[in-house]
Amino acid sequence: MKSSESPHPINRRSFLTTTGCALAAPLILPSGTFGQTANDKLNIAFIGMGGQIQGHVKNLLNMGHHAVAFCDVDLPRTEAAKVRYGKPAAKANVYQDYRKLFDKETSLDAVVIATPDHWHTPIVKRAFAEGKHIYCEKPLTHTVAEARELRELSRKSKVITQTGNQGSASSNLRRSIELIEAGLFGQIKDIYIWHNDHPWPGDTQNIDQADPIPAGLNWDFWCGPSKVRPYKTDVYHPFKWRGWFDYGNGFVGDFCCHAFNLPVRALKLDYPNRIEIKATKLGHDCYPSSSRIRYKFPARGNLKAVTIHVYDGGVYPENGELDDLISTFGTRPRVGCFLQGDKGQLSAGLWNSDCYVRLNGEKKFVHAGNHEQAKTIPQRLPRVSSHMKEWVDAIYGGPKTFADFDLGGHLTEIGLTGNVALRLQRDIDWDGQNMRVPGQRDTEHYIRKTNRGKWL
Repeated sequence: MKSSESPHPINRRSFLTTTGCALAAPLILPSGTFGQTANDKLNIAFIGMGGQIQGHVKNLLNMGHHAVAFCDVDLPRTEAAKVRYGKPAAKANVYQDYRKLFDKETSLDAVVIATPDHWHTPIVKRAFAEGKHIYCEKPLTHTVAEARELRELSRKSKVITQTGNQGSASSNLRRSIELIEAGLFGQIKDIYIWHNDHPWPGDTQNIDQADPIPAGLNWDFWCGPSKVRPYKTDVYHPFKWRGWFDYGNGFVGDFCCHAFNLPVRALKLDYPNRIEIKATKLGHDCYPSSSRIRYKFPARGNLKAVTIHVYDGGVYPENGELDDLISTFGTRPRVGCFLQGDKGQLSAGLWNSDCYVRLNGEKKFVHAGNHEQAKTIPQRLPRVSSHMKEWVDAIYGGPKTFADFDLGGHLTEIGLTGNVALRLQRDIDWDGQNMRVPGQRDTEHYIRKTNRGKWL
C-alpha cells in the first residue's frame, strides 16, 4: 500500500498476520499507513446471524470493512442478511457450518461471534487456533471452566480480542472508575443491581413432543455441544434459549458482563468467596422466573469486603437502599446498578453508561460533569468513539482493547458462579482459584460440562 505520510510500504496481509500472531506489544503505525484503499480493510466473518449481530455488521460495513462470510445453522438467517445489507455484502459467502468457513476463507482476518452461549467457546477456540482476531458477545462462555480456559488462551495468544459488553466504551463508565478509585465515595461495601421481568423460558409444557423443524434449520447442529432436545416452536430458538440451562445462562449470564464491569474494575474484585440465593420457580431445566443473588467478596488490601446484590424478574431492593435515587428521579429506574459508599453514592446504570453522583449531605443526584467535587478529579483513562472501533484500532496496532477476553472471561466467571448456586438450589462457599465448592462432590458438572463432539 502507498501513503504520502509513510514512504515504506507495509503489506496488509503480513501486517495483520503479525499483529495477530507474533507481536508481543502493539505496533503503533504512523498516521495514514492504513485506510487508503480497499485492501487496507479487514476481511471479517460473522457467525450467529440473530438480532444481536446485526448492529455489528452494520457498524463494520460502515467503517468500510469487508463481510466475507455469514454463518448460521439456521440458513435462512444468512440469506436474509445478504438481502438486508445489499451491495456491501454481495460477495459474502454463506455457511451453515463454522468449520467449513474457517477451512475455506483463507483471506479471513477476524470473526464476530453472536451465537447462543453454548456455542461461544468451541467457535472461539477454533478462531484462536486459526490466529483470527475475535469479537465475541457476552457472556463469553457457557460455564465457569470455559471462562477460565478462554481467559488463559487469550493471555498466551497475540490475537486481538474484545468482549461484547458495549458499555465498556462509555465515557461515563470510565469516569465512574476514576471517581471510585480517587476515593470520592469512600469505601464501597454494597452494590445493587436489578432488572425487571424477562420473557423466558416461557412455555415449558409438552416440551418432549417435537414440532416440525423449519426448513433450513439444522436443529441437531444448533444444539451442538449441548443436549439435544426435541424442537419446539418458540421455546428455544430464537432468543428464548437464554432461559434454559442447556443453552444459555439466564439473567446473570445476560447481564453480568455489563453490570459487574464497573465494580470489578474499580474495586479490584477477584473471586467471590460465598454466593447466597433466593429464587422462585427454580427447576432442573430452566433458570428461575425471579431471583436474588448475593456475591460476597473478601477484603482486598485496604479495601473492605464487598457484596454485590443482584435482583431480577421483578424483585428489587426492598429496605430503602434506593430511596435517595427515587427522590431525585421520581421513580426507581427500570434497571440499574447502584453503588453505596460511606461518603456517597453512585448510580451507574445497568450498562454502566450513567454517572450520577450524590455525596453525603446532598439532596439530589447530579451528573458527575456538573458535580463540583467530582470535577476536581482528573481524567486518566482514554476515551473512545465506539466499542467496535476500539477493537478494529487495536487490530491495526492501536491501544489494547478495554474489554479483552482476560477481563471478559473474569466477568463471565464471576457471574456464572451464581448460576452454579442456582442450579444446586442452595447457598455455596466458593473457592475461586480452584473453581470448586469446598467439600461438595455434586458440583463438578455445573462448573464443567461434557460436550457432545459431533459438531466440534
